[in-house]
Amino acid sequence: MNGSAIRIMAKQLQYHAARHISPETAKDPYLRPAFSVKNRLLRLVWNVTWMLLYRISPRPMHGWRTMLLRIFGAQMGPNCHFYPGSRVWAPWNLICADQVTAGDGAEIYNPAPMRFGSHAIVSQGAYLCGATHDFDDPAFPLLAYSMDVGAYAWICAKACVSPGVNIGEGAVLGLASVATHDLEAWGVYAGVPATKVKERKRQEK
Repeated sequence: MNGSAIRIMAKQLQYHAARHISPETAKDPYLRPAFSVKNRLLRLVWNVTWMLLYRISPRPMHGWRTMLLRIFGAQMGPNCHFYPGSRVWAPWNLICADQVTAGDGAEIYNPAPMRFGSHAIVSQGAYLCGATHDFDDPAFPLLAYSMDVGAYAWICAKACVSPGVNIGEGAVLGLASVATHDLEAWGVYAGVPATKVKERKRQEK
């Protein structure tokens, strides 16, 4: 995967729970599962693996955690640094180029594919949210979006990225900021909701 090739794209709905889960599963739509039994079982196995083998691994063992993510279907480039306190909801929907970093407490909620370009960083406590619910639909179905984080982008500590929002190459989302719309390449954003405050010096390729 060429991380520098990632570009800002339109919001892409990847999964609509109502199209996959029968209304017959529960009379009250709020009690219907959002995902299939197979998906839930696979996530159960992954969560047990995360607790027993991933979370307790020493911090320098990035290769070990990368291997565990790959076993569950993640596409991981070389030299990725996912720290033991990081969380990935669905490794099979994780696509990373080289040298992608996820700090302790960083959470990647990716019911749909989430792609990270070369040298992208998700700092401590940051949250990337890949799904929401259709609150105008009485059935309240889950909607999951594919998302892209460009090469050299930095999601700073405690920052949040809303469902379907794409982060351009080299963009910076500041401390505890909330991205509610796509961030332009090499822009620096801050605030709630995040707004562009300056341009970032571009990395030489």
